Amino acid sequence: MTESENIFIFVPNIIGYARVILALISFYFMSTNHVIAICCYVTSALLDAFDGHAARYFNQSTKFGAILDQLTDRVGTMCLMANLSHFYPDYSFWFLVSMTIDIACHWIYLHTSLLQGKTSHKFIDMSENPIMSVYYNNRTVLFIMCSGNEAFYAALYVLHFTEGPILVGISLFKAICIISAPIALVKTILSLIHGYVACRNLAIIDVKEREQLRKVK
Repeated sequence: MTESENIFIFVPNIIGYARVILALISFYFMSTNHVIAICCYVTSALLDAFDGHAARYFNQSTKFGAILDQLTDRVGTMCLMANLSHFYPDYSFWFLVSMTIDIACHWIYLHTSLLQGKTSHKFIDMSENPIMSVYYNNRTVLFIMCSGNEAFYAALYVLHFTEGPILVGISLFKAICIISAPIALVKTILSLIHGYVACRNLAIIDVKEREQLRKVK
């Protein structure tokens, strides 16, 4: 009989704990020290790529690690946007809408994905779409989308404190905002698509389960 594995000390999960600690430090300093806050926030975000590589390299992919990774991403972005709502009150509505889309669509997509694994229904598969297939299967595209989205909100945060160095007549952080804004917009649209498809697939599960209940009766 082999000794059971302790998934809590798997390498990618340890990286995940480090991400959580860095995020908490960032949250603590977010309104008082933008240098510490953004350094910890960006480091936590960048480690997101390393825990995935570690999971594949050490063959230590776990559902716990996947959930920890998702929660850290969602909560990190949510807390950053909560601060942005305070720093840019005229745009607080849009930050709140963005938070809602990010949390709600990812939650229902993840929850529905888990339910799909327990059923044999015919679901809508976005990976069959050529555009979405690139998003799912091309790690470079996925990295650009995720990092571009984070860069937009992170640059907005830093801009509240400083414009940074001036390059070709424009501040560095303002340039990052302009370049990454379209990526953040596309990422939001993709989240809405994920949420819509997840709702459709959840409805398929409901219909199938109701049919089975009627047969039993």
